[in-house]
Amino acid sequence: MSRKKPIELPSIAELEAEISRRKHRQTQHYLLRNAVYALITVAALTALVSVIFIPVLRTYGNSMAPTIVEGDIVAVIKSDEAEIGDVIAFKYNNKNFIKRVIALGGSLVDIDENGNVLVDGQLLPEPYLEEKSFGNGDVEFPFQVPDGQYFVLGDNRITSADSRNSIMGCVSPEDMMGRVLFCVWPFDRFGTIH
Repeated sequence: MSRKKPIELPSIAELEAEISRRKHRQTQHYLLRNAVYALITVAALTALVSVIFIPVLRTYGNSMAPTIVEGDIVAVIKSDEAEIGDVIAFKYNNKNFIKRVIALGGSLVDIDENGNVLVDGQLLPEPYLEEKSFGNGDVEFPFQVPDGQYFVLGDNRITSADSRNSIMGCVSPEDMMGRVLFCVWPFDRFGTIH
């Protein structure tokens, strides 16, 4: 017949240490769970704000170079209004485009053979251009911009498909996503867009 060992009861100090360890573990789980909930909430709110108020777009192509180049990620402030010189994002054929507003509705746009742009007879200063070009559009100049619309051009005039082509034409406020305000990626190009 085998003898049973007597059960050893833990000491008060051991019980207090175990209780303290379990409370510490519960506190860690509580803090971790709340941190995860907070991160999920912040991510959801950030996504909501970016979709509703400040969409973020990745650029494809170099029609806006050197201002915006392929792969840049830009933030857009939702708006259907723009001024001359603003860089805007808009939808055309279910695709996103980014171009610069050159003239507003009612203005007369002319582009000479050297690529100089005149709006209502005034030469448009364009410090953002590396090279001027007439381009390959089919629009006849001088061109009257329809009321309520925007005449847009890419900063890389040689390759840009823009309002110089009757297929794309001018941009209406209904097609605008908003004004492109700054580049958020890559970090070496981070900053406001002029």
